[in-house]
Amino acid sequence: MSQPDMTAIAVEGGKGSAADMKAVPLPRPQAGPGQILIKVAHAGVNRPDLIQRMGFYPPPPGSPDTMGLEVSGEVVTGAGRWKAGDQVTALLGGGGYAEYAVVDARHALPIPKGLSLLEAAALPETVFTVFANVFEHGSLKAGETFMVHGATSGIGTTAIQMAKAAGAKVIATARGADKAAEAKALGADVAVDTTAEDFAEVAKREGGVDVILDMVGGDYFAKGLDALKTGGRIVFIASLGGGEVALPIGKLMMKRALVTGSTLRPRSSDEKARLAAAVEATVWPWIEAGKLRPRIDATFPLAEAGKAHAHLEGGAHVGKVMLTA
Repeated sequence: MSQPDMTAIAVEGGKGSAADMKAVPLPRPQAGPGQILIKVAHAGVNRPDLIQRMGFYPPPPGSPDTMGLEVSGEVVTGAGRWKAGDQVTALLGGGGYAEYAVVDARHALPIPKGLSLLEAAALPETVFTVFANVFEHGSLKAGETFMVHGATSGIGTTAIQMAKAAGAKVIATARGADKAAEAKALGADVAVDTTAEDFAEVAKREGGVDVILDMVGGDYFAKGLDALKTGGRIVFIASLGGGEVALPIGKLMMKRALVTGSTLRPRSSDEKARLAAAVEATVWPWIEAGKLRPRIDATFPLAEAGKAHAHLEGGAHVGKVMLTA
């Protein structure tokens, strides 16, 4: 017996612009061993989705070839700790822009107390990314100073709040006075408008930084290295300002600096399960204590996913752009 259809979002021609995104009927997925089927309520829109739409970020083997890395909703077919009727949020390898999604049961988490399904859908991609890169690779600790670029992005708004919850001092950078003010409102101790100030000079006046979360690259790298304290760490998660940089090895040696980076999507299922458990143990209590709340910028119906992509590409957003199935 064939599976009933569902509405999902695909890109006409396989890749293209936001205007090429269309709602299409696709077969409803079936949960395999160890997987759950979720009736999607909301899905997050993330920059990797834009890159996939343009044909440059293929899903990992076994994942749907449609976009969507995080959802919230109700379990239809249970597995592991989940039963039908449970409400969850989940990190996906793909396929979240749809009415139904399948995911490894270990990659789903309960809705944190006090959050709506919409807010919960905004968590997985950003929270997992920040936790893995800032707290694991970057080893940020209470009492240290943390810097994040792109402070009003989904990652930036999350990173500010998570670093503050962990007891760090936060320096946030953004382009424009209004966005810098938004970063301060989210809890940043210092907010730098990079159109008016040199963030490295501001950081040095503040005593330097221990960890930088960098999604820009390009000429930000040399300034970031200059801003680091001895023993500081720069962690890359994107390179929107340029993917190749000159490395002044002498300065790296003098500062005993660490430069690293990672991606989330290609990690193994077991690694994502480990990360999910760590996030639930550490970050979910911060959320339930009121130390972290997703900032939702705009919500679009699933059928208008192309408009959501255009909004994200416009760059004026503060926080997350979301879809409602």
